[in-house]
Amino acid sequence: MIKAIVGMSTCGISAGAQQVYDKLDELHKNNPESFELCRTGCISMCYREPLVEVRNNGDRIIYGDVTPELADEIFAKHIVGGTVLDEHVACSILPDGTFVGAEKAFHGPQKRIVLRNCGTIDPESLEEYEASGGYVALRKALLEMNSGEIIQEVKNSGLRGRGGAGFPTGLKWSFAAGYKSDIKYIVCNADEGDPGAFMDRSVLEGDPHSVLEGMIIAGKAIGSSFGYIYCRAEYPMAIRRLNIAIDDAREKGYLGKNILGSSFDFDVKIKQGAGAFVCGEETALFQSIEGHRGMPRIRPPFPAEKGLWQKPTNNNNVETYANVPWIIVNGAAAYSAYGTEKSRGTKVFALAGKVLHGGLAEVPMGTTINDLVFKVGGGIKNGKKFKAVQMGGPSGGCIPSELGNTPVDFESIPATGAIMGSGGMVVMDETTCMVEIARFFLNFTQDESCGKCTFCRVGTLRMLEILTRITHGEGEPEDLDKLLELGKHIKDASLCGLGQTAPNPVLTTIRYYRDEYLAHIIDKKCPAGSCSALVDFFINPDKCTGCTICAKNCPVDAIAGEAKKVHVINNEICAKCGKCVTVCNFDAVYKK
Repeated sequence: MIKAIVGMSTCGISAGAQQVYDKLDELHKNNPESFELCRTGCISMCYREPLVEVRNNGDRIIYGDVTPELADEIFAKHIVGGTVLDEHVACSILPDGTFVGAEKAFHGPQKRIVLRNCGTIDPESLEEYEASGGYVALRKALLEMNSGEIIQEVKNSGLRGRGGAGFPTGLKWSFAAGYKSDIKYIVCNADEGDPGAFMDRSVLEGDPHSVLEGMIIAGKAIGSSFGYIYCRAEYPMAIRRLNIAIDDAREKGYLGKNILGSSFDFDVKIKQGAGAFVCGEETALFQSIEGHRGMPRIRPPFPAEKGLWQKPTNNNNVETYANVPWIIVNGAAAYSAYGTEKSRGTKVFALAGKVLHGGLAEVPMGTTINDLVFKVGGGIKNGKKFKAVQMGGPSGGCIPSELGNTPVDFESIPATGAIMGSGGMVVMDETTCMVEIARFFLNFTQDESCGKCTFCRVGTLRMLEILTRITHGEGEPEDLDKLLELGKHIKDASLCGLGQTAPNPVLTTIRYYRDEYLAHIIDKKCPAGSCSALVDFFINPDKCTGCTICAKNCPVDAIAGEAKKVHVINNEICAKCGKCVTVCNFDAVYKK
C-alpha cells in the first residue's frame, strides 16, 4: 500500500505539519484503502518544512513546503492519480539511498550514521526500529561479547565524545569499568542548551531507541544496571517519545531483568532538567539528578570513580550513544573508515543563522566549514557575503570566512580559538556585528553562570558591561586590553567548562575582528550597521509612499511628513530603536 509520511518533529510542527497531518488524516478516514498515513521525525531539511514523503513500491518522493491545500492535491494527483507533482518535489530517494532532485546538494556530502533512522521510521514504533536493524547490536553485545570486547570495539572505532570535549569514548568506558562498586550508573546528557543547537532533540524525537540501545550496551560494558536520561523540560516531544520507547522496550524485554535471556539487568529513568545551561556540565548535571542545585564539583575525583551519588558513573551525550549500535553491528573498521586520523566517524551539525538551507547535516569528520556552509547549506541568504560561523555555542568562538577551508575536527577547530562543541553552527553574513555577537553570547553565559566561582560570576559581568558600552559607542581604547586580561583570568580560574570557555566568543572576535571593535570605539560607528546606537536612520524617497505608518509608530516623534508625501527622519532626536525599519511595508527605511 502507498504510504504518506509526515515529518512530525518540533521543527515540522512549528512550520505547520500538524495541519498537514490533520488534512491527510481526514482524507485517509474517507479513503482508508487508498493509502497508509504515518509519522516520522526530522527529515533534516528543516528549511523545506512541512515535508511529506510518498512511498510506493520502492519509489520515495519527498514534497517540501507542504500546505493543507497541497496535501489535498498530493492525495488527488499522486496517491490516487499516480502523477508526481514535480514542481513541489524537494527530492527523491533511490533504492540505494541516493538522493536526487532539487535538494541533492544538501544530502550529497552527508553520511548518515547517527541520523540513519531519523526521517525514515516512525519514532513511536518499536517494530519499525527493529525492522531497520534495531536491537541487533544489543543482542550481539549481550550474547556474543563480554564487557572487555565491547569496550575494545568502541576504542578501535575511534569514537570520541560528541558533547564537545571529544574524549575517547572507549577509554572513558574502561575507566568506569575498572572501578569496583556495588552500583554503577550510565547517564545520558540530553541537556542541549546552546542557542542554535537542535541535534540531540532531533535524534530523541526521531530515533529514541538508538539512544536507549547505546546506553544499554554501555551499561553492559561498565557493569551498570541503571541509567538516567537528563533531558531539559523544554523538549516535551522528545520526552514523550522517550517515555513511549522506554515502555515499549520494557514490554519487549530490552529493558528490565535478564535482558534477551541473559543474566544482564538494566533499566532507565528520565530526569527532566529545568533549563539551566550549567547542567550541561556533567558534575552539575549529577547534582541536579540528586535533587540539589546544579553546581559543578571539584575534580578529582572524576565521575568514573565517584560520579552520581558518589558511585562510578559514565556520562555521554545523545549523539555518542546513538553511534554505538551502528559500531557494534558494522564493526570498528567500518566506522573508522570515515573522518580523519584522530577524529573518526561522522558528526551531526545544526546549521542555523544566515545560511540558505538550515537544518541537520551529518558529515564525515574533516569536512571543511566551506563545504558545510556552501555545499550542504546552499550558501548565504539574500546573496550576502559569508562573514563567520559561531561554533560550539556560547562556549565556542567565531571563525572568520577566511578560515573557511578549516576541517571540522577535534584538532583543527580548537586551533582557531573556537571549540567543536556539540554541533551547533550559526552562520553569519556581512550584516552581522561581531561585537554585538560577542555581547549576545556573553550575556547568555553570564546569565547562566551558577555563581559558584568568583571569576565566572563577576568576571563575565565586567566583560559584559564593557561590551555593552562599546556597542553603545561609549567604549575606550584600553577596553580591549581589559577584555583580554579578564578573559584569560576567567578561563584559568573557573571551576567548570562554562566559565573556562565563556570568554571564547569575545577572545575570537577580538582576534579576528579587532578593526570592527576599533570602529565602534574610535569612530563611534558599527561597520555592519547593526548596533542601533551607532547608526543613523534614513528614508529612501524613491520607496517612501507617505503611508505615515513609520511616523505613527515613532516613540519620540522623530519622523516628519504629510500623508502621501515623502517622510524625513530627524536623527538628532531619533532614539535609534529601529521601530521604523520593522513597521515599514515598503522597505523604504534604511540605516547607515
